Amino acid sequence: MSALISWLLLAMLGLILLPVSVLAVQVLLAGRTSRSAPDLPTRPRLAVLMPAHDEALLIARTVAGVLPQLQSGDRLLVVADNCSDDTAALARQAGAEVVERHDPQRRGKGYALDFGRAHLQADAPDIVIILDADCELGEQALQRLAAACVATARPAQALYLMRAPEQAGLKVRIAEFAWRVKNLLRPSGWAVLGLPCQLMGSGMAFAWRDLGAINLASGHLVEDLQMGLDLCRQGRPPLFCPAAQVISYFPSSDEGLSSQRKRWEHGHLGVILNEVPRLLSESFRRSDWRLLGMTLDLLVPPLALLTLLVLLVLVAAWGWLAISSEAAPALLATLLATLLGAAVLLAWWRCGRDLLSLPTLLYAPVYALKKLPLYLGFALKRQVEWVRSRRDEP
Repeated sequence: MSALISWLLLAMLGLILLPVSVLAVQVLLAGRTSRSAPDLPTRPRLAVLMPAHDEALLIARTVAGVLPQLQSGDRLLVVADNCSDDTAALARQAGAEVVERHDPQRRGKGYALDFGRAHLQADAPDIVIILDADCELGEQALQRLAAACVATARPAQALYLMRAPEQAGLKVRIAEFAWRVKNLLRPSGWAVLGLPCQLMGSGMAFAWRDLGAINLASGHLVEDLQMGLDLCRQGRPPLFCPAAQVISYFPSSDEGLSSQRKRWEHGHLGVILNEVPRLLSESFRRSDWRLLGMTLDLLVPPLALLTLLVLLVLVAAWGWLAISSEAAPALLATLLATLLGAAVLLAWWRCGRDLLSLPTLLYAPVYALKKLPLYLGFALKRQVEWVRSRRDEP
């Protein structure tokens, strides 16, 4: 029995070691990626495809931010999807082309994207850029995304950042730091190795032929992850383009933040459980190192959950040492916790010092513990339907 428990602890350590190691490598290599974009003096026609569900608070401002970056022949198409407010009218008044979709039985961003793609087909653009209705574009973001997409013949993903609102509390600032690790440091580090990034949901550029080759019509909670994996399987792995930036803001209300986090994290964990074993097998069978890179990146769970798992195995291993005098699991768990701690500290040094002081960073494990109900909810009652996050007044 004693040997069995030791082996179980070692097996847990082995499983957690892989995502911690991937995270550590990505953070270590981050910052060495060029943020320049290829020159594209004349670019092909593009369409910005913007799904919007009850976005009356923000849609006019978002449209106004996109229009100045469009050139002659470009389009901005807003898909007002199952809206119960004035999203469609306000988008038209702001200068966007608008189509309305009404199908309450098929809800979710993927269905809206599929509807918009079908509408564009009559006069198909060369490049489609998907942008969420609550996002702000950085300088020349559309030009830089289109240039990267054309130059590499691959989908391009902008640097998509979420920011904490003014006067946000510690919980939201920690969430912003975790987002920077996920969407800035990790894809930057992987790009140094020539590996693709995950699609992030907004600021995604596709050649028209590539967008037509994937299934968009789904109610998947994280349709962006699935789209990126499907394209990688087809030989079009997404490219990280940090020269183009897209910015959004976390909800300031606890309700909005909680629903947003639940949708993202339950969706991500669902993809890990459902896709990773098959993806690993497929990448080895096809000797596809880029698909393997995306799979290993996907294997890294949300930072709070990874911290919880490491803390759990650390406590279990040291508890077992006190009972049985078996030192190997405790020593390995300590090394694993040290590796994760070093990776988080380096990440904070590179992209978190303006958000969190070092003493505040030490609160992060407590923050992770507070998210335990979210992860227990995934095990007991997983969210499977798309639910819109509550927006705040602009």
